[in-house]
Amino acid sequence: MKTLFIELKTSLLLTLVFAVLLCGAYPVVVWAGAQALFADKANGSLVVDRDGTVRGSALLAQNFASDKYFQPRASAAGTGYDATSSGGTNFGPTSQKLSDSIKAAVAAYRTGNNLAADAPVPADAVTSSASGLDPQISVDNATIQSARVAKARGLPLERVQALVAVYTEGRDLGFFGEPGVNVLRLNIALDQMAGAAAGK
Repeated sequence: MKTLFIELKTSLLLTLVFAVLLCGAYPVVVWAGAQALFADKANGSLVVDRDGTVRGSALLAQNFASDKYFQPRASAAGTGYDATSSGGTNFGPTSQKLSDSIKAAVAAYRTGNNLAADAPVPADAVTSSASGLDPQISVDNATIQSARVAKARGLPLERVQALVAVYTEGRDLGFFGEPGVNVLRLNIALDQMAGAAAGK
């Protein structure tokens, strides 16, 4: 009986110690380290206007439909760009629905960006990402959209292209993936540029 109580006492003591360490100390250390080393990422990489208004996260795409904005990749997340329903179409390469949707997207992209009927279209402009929330578009996609955005905003094309270059992010770790343009940050910069011009 004495042995049973000793084992029970030891078990309860170890449970308490591990609860304090793993449910208290460890999460606090991880949180503090993240805040000290990667505060922006640890807090959601929020994009804030000059007036302090949070416009979204640089990690999540948003829908921009107006011609005066750069448009992100298509989204199959929920009803589109729904962070609570992240996901792709799950259509396979032989899917007729996928083929039809890409054909329609190619035609719409060419029309929307005033391209020739046989002009090449970047793949990311007509397909959705696996998450449906990809915040970046390819540099080629952004370059093509620049003419439409410049015209819609009454800006010189060179000025819009220069802004695209500023918001182009390099490969991860210098060699993973391809350079991309963060759509939310770029569109906010365009709005701020317009606001600064109107304030003059």
